[in-house]
Amino acid sequence: MISCCLALGSNQKNPERQLRQAIAEIRCLPKTNVDKISNLHWSKAWGNRSQQDFCNAVLLIHTDLTPNLLLAHCKKIESKHERVRKKRWGPRTLDIDIILYGNRRINSRHLTIPHPYFLDREFVLAPLFEIKPELINKYGSKLSIETQ
Repeated sequence: MISCCLALGSNQKNPERQLRQAIAEIRCLPKTNVDKISNLHWSKAWGNRSQQDFCNAVLLIHTDLTPNLLLAHCKKIESKHERVRKKRWGPRTLDIDIILYGNRRINSRHLTIPHPYFLDREFVLAPLFEIKPELINKYGSKLSIETQ
């Protein structure tokens, strides 16, 4: 099984509930185990800042799904949560990003791994550091992560 990190975010329709339901759905994915779940973190919007705050979490999973099949399952879960893609970095009921897929590097039209912005996003780095701090050391960071 491949170790993967997924980042989840929501700022619409009860964001905490959206993330908890999405985590339950990810637990049901075939050939996939959820190993660690960060706490929920609240953050200001990134990109388009004139919107509600986001609730975020990072999951560490192990899966036998291919990267494209994992992406398809994530998109299906987003659709189930009525994700609308009108505006880049706009409000959303649910966003699931594949941050890391083992040591793979993928750069296709539909999928880029590692996620191209994850090192710039404190709302990904803080929960990632919480569940797998050695990844921050491996990939480096432009942000300082405070440990509690």
